[in-house]
Amino acid sequence: MTFFRVYSGTLHSDSTVWNSAHERDERIGSIMTLRGKAQEPAGAVGAGDIGAIAKLAATTTGDTLCARDRHLQLAPPTFPLPTYSAAIEAKTRQDQDRMSQAMQRIQEEDLTIRARRDEETGQMVLQGIGDSHLEITIEKIRRKFGADLRIEPLRIPYRETIRGRARADGRHVRQTGGSGQFGVCTIEIEPLPRGGGYQFVDRIVGGVISGGFRVAVDKGIQDKMADGVLAGYPMVDVKVTLVDGKEHSVDSSEMAFKIAGSLAFQKGIESAGAILLEPVMKVAITVPDTNTGDIMSDLSTKRGRVMGMNPNGDSMTTVDAEVPMSEVVRYATSLRSITQGRGSFSYEFGHYDEMPASVAQKVIEDAKTKSDRH
Repeated sequence: MTFFRVYSGTLHSDSTVWNSAHERDERIGSIMTLRGKAQEPAGAVGAGDIGAIAKLAATTTGDTLCARDRHLQLAPPTFPLPTYSAAIEAKTRQDQDRMSQAMQRIQEEDLTIRARRDEETGQMVLQGIGDSHLEITIEKIRRKFGADLRIEPLRIPYRETIRGRARADGRHVRQTGGSGQFGVCTIEIEPLPRGGGYQFVDRIVGGVISGGFRVAVDKGIQDKMADGVLAGYPMVDVKVTLVDGKEHSVDSSEMAFKIAGSLAFQKGIESAGAILLEPVMKVAITVPDTNTGDIMSDLSTKRGRVMGMNPNGDSMTTVDAEVPMSEVVRYATSLRSITQGRGSFSYEFGHYDEMPASVAQKVIEDAKTKSDRH
């Protein structure tokens, strides 16, 4: 059912109008006016009134319907950006199949809803204005599309890195009845600046390791970095230098050196001091002047850093801050409580920063608990 408002002229039942957004005809069937749950037939709706039409073919939220010979397109409404995120999961395989269709339709109907698959965590993330908004949306999906969904904790895309330098040997030697496995390498690891990614430097002298085996060492290190060593999160901002090694004329293989590289990296990380990084968001919070003190106090409890304050006029102030993502995903609830619903905020990714040891320890323990369950 499509709700509409007439801005000029009159819309009649059983007529044809022009959808200027999609540039196509739209057939108007029976028009209704609503009185609570009651639907009352209306032959026509005049300027200033609101009505409803069932089963439109192409019209979506924000479109303009007009006469074909008087082309007009009104500015669409400005909708607030979604600020509350939750992960959703289908309860059964059948629900999973229905969820894909439901996500597309629900976003067409409600332009304050966003749904996306997080490539890193694999979760389906649903974003809206607040917790009640998402709960109502999930109930609507269950009722209209028959997809039973549940809300799951949102996984934060943490990263791992190192604080210091280390040197380590990786040795993978297996002698069996037939051909064995032989791979030995020595590496040095050191941290890179934030955003430095990964660098592999080959400093082998004299050909003590063949070129193909050096590539295998690099591959083994990268595989280990993808799995992480503390809590299973990808490792970043690390430089690895291959400085020495040994190979066997018969038993050496790419797989042996790949394993040796992984073992060397594991040992080096243990000595270099692995740490957890968390995503930090840039947040702009607009609140009444009377609430700025409460907002800054609340941000301090969320490990936020206030970067500046800008008066907007009309007794409103925008507070710019940097806040860990784990504290932002449900900030809409806190803000609504502090400002009685008069505050708003937006955020975007800023950078990765080191987590406090006490917070990191809890993340590591939670990761180990999940790993033990599986």
